[in-house]
This record gives sequence, C-alpha cells and structure tokens, in this order.
Amino acid sequence: MEPDFWHARWANNQIGFHEGRPNDFLVKFLPRLAVMPGRRIFVPMCGKGVDMQWLAGQGYAVLGVELSPIAVQAFFAENNLPVEQSTHGPFTRWRSGAIEILCGDFFALTADELADVAAVYDRAALIALPEHLRTAYARHLETLLPGSMRHLLVTLDYPQEQMSGPPFSVDAAEVRCLFGARCTIEPLESRDALADNPHLQAKGLARLQENVFLLTRAIK
Repeated sequence: MEPDFWHARWANNQIGFHEGRPNDFLVKFLPRLAVMPGRRIFVPMCGKGVDMQWLAGQGYAVLGVELSPIAVQAFFAENNLPVEQSTHGPFTRWRSGAIEILCGDFFALTADELADVAAVYDRAALIALPEHLRTAYARHLETLLPGSMRHLLVTLDYPQEQMSGPPFSVDAAEVRCLFGARCTIEPLESRDALADNPHLQAKGLARLQENVFLLTRAIK
C-alpha cells in the first residue's frame, strides 16, 4: 500500500489490526526461535504492538521499524517509557532501554541496521502488503538479514475475493513460494480465527485461518 494509506489509517485510528495483548503464537512459540536473552529480535512494520514490550520483558532487545510516527509515539506513551529521539539516515530513531524503533520506510532499511539481529518476528508486516509488494518485501528482507537465523511468521488465510485487504490472505503455498528458496519452512499451528475477529466477519468473511510458521534460514 502507498504510505499515505497507512498514515491515514493511523490518523483516523483505523487500527483493527492492533492487538492489545501479546500475541498467543508469539508467547507459545518464542522458544522455537532459539535466541538467547540479550540478543535482538527484529519486528518489521511493528505499529504500536505490545509484543515489543513483552519481548523486552523476557530479556530480549527489540528493533522495530514502523512508517507512522503516530504509531511510534503511541507505543512509548502507552507503555510509559521515557524515550530518546535522534536522526538516523532517512529514519527517526526512537529508543528506550532495550527497545529501538526506526520510524520510516521498511524498504529504506540497509543491512547495517540489522547487523546484530538474531531473529525475526512478523505478525503484521507480510499480511499488510498486496501481492506485488509481498514479493518485494521477502526479497528485501533476504538482503538485510545477517547469516542464518529463525523467523516466526504469522499469516491469515481466507477467501481473498470476500474481502479486500489489508490484512491480505497469505496461504501456505505463497509462504513456500516467497521463502522456500532460502529457508526451511515448518508449519507450527493453524486455527480458526473467525470468531476472534468480528470486525473481519462483519466484512463478509466466511472462513478465516490464522497460521504460524517457523522459517529457518541457512547461511548465505
């Protein structure tokens, strides 16, 4: 989607995608990332997700990237975190303790920003993008990540013709197409999520599956 789309969504508080508690899949499957406390986990298109505060509470450093300054400011304000701001290339860097968010365009990231990242957690990035940008996202992420690592990916799967995204439907076949050349892909869990998302059910969805995958990336 164009940046103006997301700026408008945040400005108008149209953020049905925001979860007000740590994601169940993250809590359950965090050990599968096999990351030692103190290492850094990357959260792309992080919004104001409370997952970042939860990860910090588990002893991890967190690096998020988010387009909307409204979302970034809200994250630190709602979690009562003192914050330092600075300019970092095309980004504004917001930092508080173990949490750092780069406010700007994901596609402007370079490998230098992710040099010390040990794992990736994506609940909201891939499914926020239309099909042509999902391919670009996967390829850019591939260029950013250092060496081997694990990637916890949460997606939604529903009849795309029943609702225009975002969030978009990304099924297991597309995950394999996007990441299979560089990663081994392990499906971890799939569950019916329609009852938990009444705002999507109200848009006419008859089926909604939430899926979580563990992607293990070999050294280049």
